[in-house]
Amino acid sequence: MTFDPSSRAVVVTGASSGLGREAALELEDHGFHVVAGVRRDEDGEKLVAESLHGRLVHQRVDVTDEESVVSCARFCEREFGGLWGLVNNAGICVSAPLEAVSSERMRDQLETNVVGQLAMIRAHLPLLRRQRGRIVNVTSGLGRVAVPYMGAYSAAQFAKEAMSDALRREVASSGVRVSVVQPGAILTPIWGKVSDVGSRALRDAPPEVAALYRITFERFLEANARQAVDSDTTPEEFARAVARALTEGNPRTRYRVGADSRLVNAMSRVLPDRLLDRYFSGIVTP
Repeated sequence: MTFDPSSRAVVVTGASSGLGREAALELEDHGFHVVAGVRRDEDGEKLVAESLHGRLVHQRVDVTDEESVVSCARFCEREFGGLWGLVNNAGICVSAPLEAVSSERMRDQLETNVVGQLAMIRAHLPLLRRQRGRIVNVTSGLGRVAVPYMGAYSAAQFAKEAMSDALRREVASSGVRVSVVQPGAILTPIWGKVSDVGSRALRDAPPEVAALYRITFERFLEANARQAVDSDTTPEEFARAVARALTEGNPRTRYRVGADSRLVNAMSRVLPDRLLDRYFSGIVTP
């Protein structure tokens, strides 16, 4: 099909840093008008200064704040009259033994990665429907397999995968397409936050609970950080996958980025639960 990005606008949430930042700059480079959702104006101003083509603007978007979500949709309607793409990238990662995950932390995980994403979809879908546009939901390899000590995060990613499948089927008749991008481990600022959140969760847990998990959980956090550092997958590869989902004539339902994401997907399809349990047993064995 003939495709002219210069006549189309996309919103990218969580664009302050990491994968969202890279996606916003890549999409502007492709020719799109990009609305970068950030939580702080100074982050948005920095991103605009880094853009090269004058087609990137920022909006303050906290996906857990309905008012800011609706304000973003109103801005897009006022400036562009419609919307071609919504990239739901914003998210947090709560990593801790589930016994040490407080109800408050679990709510934060689900509010940001699931409820907030649905709020963005709900607010922007009328604009996307006008242009028969695209929704790209960013999950991860952990949306297919639940790894020990990542249960809260995996629960949110599983939910986002299910939401994407249901949404894709519900909006197909209106011409809106829904894709999922599943990045594996990529070195971004989120990994430092994962360790910080996990350490606080263990510190806040009852002492007898923390004692049960401390050795293996700290070992897990170290291995997790090493995996990100050693990963060959780059933010640029992720950004290119997002661009493909927004520009290909017949977009895939899922784009897997990185060898580890593809491996986890294959494992989830072919290995029985008992073998997966055995595979992950080394993580939780002192």
